[in-house]
Amino acid sequence: MSDTKKSSLLKAIGNKGTTLEAEMSFFDHLDVLRKHLIRAVIAIGVFTGIAFYFNEEILDKVIFGPKKPDFWTYRMMCKLVEHFPSLGKDMCITKINGEIINTEMAGQFNLQLNVCVMCGIVAGFPYLLWEIWRFIKPALHENERKSASGFVFFASVLFIIGILFGYFVVCPLSVNFLTGYTVSEEIKNTFTVDSYLSSVSTLTLGTGIIFELPVIIFILSKLGLMTPKLMRSSRRYAAVIILIIAAIVTPTPDIMTMLIVATPLFLLYELSIFVSAYIERKKKKDEAAFYAS
Repeated sequence: MSDTKKSSLLKAIGNKGTTLEAEMSFFDHLDVLRKHLIRAVIAIGVFTGIAFYFNEEILDKVIFGPKKPDFWTYRMMCKLVEHFPSLGKDMCITKINGEIINTEMAGQFNLQLNVCVMCGIVAGFPYLLWEIWRFIKPALHENERKSASGFVFFASVLFIIGILFGYFVVCPLSVNFLTGYTVSEEIKNTFTVDSYLSSVSTLTLGTGIIFELPVIIFILSKLGLMTPKLMRSSRRYAAVIILIIAAIVTPTPDIMTMLIVATPLFLLYELSIFVSAYIERKKKKDEAAFYAS
């Protein structure tokens, strides 16, 4: 065998070894990720089980809360009208129209199951983030770990604030409008329990996800895909998108209601610009320190 053939054979064997090592490393990472996700699923399952234990209180006081006139938001709105009569009596909500019905044999069982799983996901979301952080952390450099050390805390806080805002502001305003909206007196508003739960969960969880905007911008800025200059120059387009989102989330002709929902989104966008600017300043500072050394 010639030297050229021997060299080619040795090179092919070496490349094959490198490929096998890379494949093993990839599958090792998948196995580690699987373990983290299994622990997160177990935690969500535990919270789901706890929700099953308290399912009556959750259904009556939490899920169907926005359907009742004595809901906290409606009571606060009536108190505002008492102190500021100029807001108008219509702002004080004392009756929620429409009835919720079940049209399927397993409808109420599915409702209970879906509600408990949803509660388990909401309660277990911070732990899921923590497991994801534990998986990503070993691949980061020391300075990257320090800069992202508060990821789980801030992402969880923003998610919880978004959930609370969605449940106590967006959800009751939308439920009040949609249950009372009619195009003809001949049509009576009766809603299936699936439709009601879908609306409540979408409005609540959707707002919680939207409130994660600063965290998403943080990650995109770290990857170099987002800059404060780009966000500032796109502020007018962002304002239009935010108003569209607010109009979709709160399908009501009341401008005041839409602005109530849009205001936090504007604040989140400005906070995201601040986060992106902080990341950019830190990158420049690290680069200057690197070249100076």
